[in-house]
Amino acid sequence: MVPEKRKLMVVGAAIAAAFALTGCAPAGLNNASDYGAEPAANAVDATATATPSPGAEPADAEEGDDAAEGPELSDDEVTSELNAEKVKRMGETVQNEDGFVLYRFDDDKVKPEVVSNCNDDCAKVWPPAVINKGEKPKLKGVDADAVGTVVRKDGTLQLTIEKWPVYTYIGDTKAGQWKGQNVGKKWFVITPEGKKNLTCLPAPSKAVAPPKDDSDEGAANESGGDAAGADAGSDYSY
Repeated sequence: MVPEKRKLMVVGAAIAAAFALTGCAPAGLNNASDYGAEPAANAVDATATATPSPGAEPADAEEGDDAAEGPELSDDEVTSELNAEKVKRMGETVQNEDGFVLYRFDDDKVKPEVVSNCNDDCAKVWPPAVINKGEKPKLKGVDADAVGTVVRKDGTLQLTIEKWPVYTYIGDTKAGQWKGQNVGKKWFVITPEGKKNLTCLPAPSKAVAPPKDDSDEGAANESGGDAAGADAGSDYSY
């Protein structure tokens, strides 16, 4: 009888997991099989040790001289708000003024200094949340002490939450979507406390390709489309 009870428990767990899958698919992807979602029960925050502990140095990063030389950004380019909002299936998120969910990147660094390592094509897929020097975003549900900045490779100032640089994802085409969750096993929805939100952890997926600029399109036309085909096997997960 004991083995039979165990068998029933396994079957019951499998059924429960099946229901969890559907509830874990991102907004706009209600069929879990389309996304390959899996329950987050076994998820582990691999970079938890990198999260600053209480009493760590202030969240504001050293701006240095490069910050003064950074380009002046237009109102359309800056992130003017950081709002803590809850969304279906995922729960806690931080969103910009347009309602787009923000992410953190495992390849960024917070010790010994803050470094954003998403540049060039990566930044086209994961646009950094940037702001002009001397400005501060309007906050709702996000502690002002947790918000800082880091100077990017191009001299712009990127917003950080508990030292983690934050980004949007061009694969999110509507406010409140979070299709960037677990892309490349490196990108995760960020919480107002700067942690990874692992409430729902879909199976790892590939990021969308970076948008083509005019020079890329011209090269593709001259080569009969070979330039575009060369990127077909790239995963853009960075």
